[in-house]
Amino acid sequence: MSPHPLFAGTSGFAYPTWKPDFYPAKLPASQFLNYYATRLNAVEVNYTYRRIAAAATFEKWLAATPDGFTFLPKAHMKITHSLKLKDAEDFTRYFLESLEPLRAANRLGPILFQLPPSFAADPALLTNFVRLLPRTGKAAFEFRNATWFSEEIYSILTGHNVALCLAENENLETPPVLTADFVYFRLRKPEYAESELPQYLPNGRPTYAIFKHEDTPEGALNAEKLLNLHKPNVG
Repeated sequence: MSPHPLFAGTSGFAYPTWKPDFYPAKLPASQFLNYYATRLNAVEVNYTYRRIAAAATFEKWLAATPDGFTFLPKAHMKITHSLKLKDAEDFTRYFLESLEPLRAANRLGPILFQLPPSFAADPALLTNFVRLLPRTGKAAFEFRNATWFSEEIYSILTGHNVALCLAENENLETPPVLTADFVYFRLRKPEYAESELPQYLPNGRPTYAIFKHEDTPEGALNAEKLLNLHKPNVG
């Protein structure tokens, strides 16, 4: 295995509209994750944004996927959108404890904290919040308000080895600043030319590249193309 692995996938996997170009036409929905994991090696878990997942749910997902397949949970909306990181210690602890089945199986990737566009920068609040996160885990922040893009914020993230999520979208593109010992891309453009993909390959750090799903399988197919580009580096 390369010392700088690549984990590529999409935001979720339960999309019947990916048939037949990604999922086989007759594949039942109950087998989507099993099949997805034969072609991609990571998935961003939207499920955890609205629910605290039962241990049995994670155990089912673990059983459906091979060793090395990685789950990237999205932090619960109560943390990011309701509490907005403030007085969030108890619920954050509860949320992190719910991820223990993934952690115990060594299949827990970075947790994505996606803040709402209306949430402007608050360095003191961010500092207090990232102190709650375990040093042994990985976390990434997706800021959707440009006020967060400052040296002060980057310094806070770097000091706690938390990644600035490098998110691409139509309205706001994150500056390419690396603040952790891993890289988290959220690749949100509708289309990517194959010539664009090599820029998302690992360059000295483990890399997580998550494409958006939409109603077509293009994101999943692009993730697979990216993994195939990385194969020559695996030895």
